[in-house]
Amino acid sequence: MNQDTKKPYHHGALKQALIAAGIEILDAHGLEHLSLRAIAAHVGVSHTAPKNHFGSLRGLLTAIAATGFRRHADFMRAGLSGDDPKSRQKAAMQGYVRFAMMHPHLFRLMFSPSLCSFDDPELSAAAGDSYGVLRGIAAGLDWDKSTAPKADLHAEMMLWSIVHGYATLALSGMAPPMDIGDIMPDFGYLPR
Repeated sequence: MNQDTKKPYHHGALKQALIAAGIEILDAHGLEHLSLRAIAAHVGVSHTAPKNHFGSLRGLLTAIAATGFRRHADFMRAGLSGDDPKSRQKAAMQGYVRFAMMHPHLFRLMFSPSLCSFDDPELSAAAGDSYGVLRGIAAGLDWDKSTAPKADLHAEMMLWSIVHGYATLALSGMAPPMDIGDIMPDFGYLPR
């Protein structure tokens, strides 16, 4: 065989390899260095391979965001143990912020409707699973609106706003480093 002749490249899990390469590039260099060509080169495939699997850069970014949301949910679940609602709330929120701080470019991509297609079923399911962790820690929250209509939804939105707001401020350098538990109001939980 002539050494100049390339063997055809076969990859058993090319789609996952392209997503992983995209996340590696994001983590190392940021969104501005992410392109179909850069991801293909990182994996060692032709520059058309990502387009064949994802259609466009937006399709690949959507798949990367879906993977990000699954990892995000894992980070929030990592510290959940026991039955104490306050401890579970603090652990999930710490996981939320820890993920954002460890993967800032991926975190920003995950919440970028201009870059991702949120009507994609895989992204929608992954984002819903991540939100489900927040829903779980908000269940039974005792606060001044706990008897109002849609109280559960309001509690979820309140906790999400606090943790996402802090994570976003911390990433931009606008918030001092602190434990998310230290900035949370001291909510009680209703008996179940």
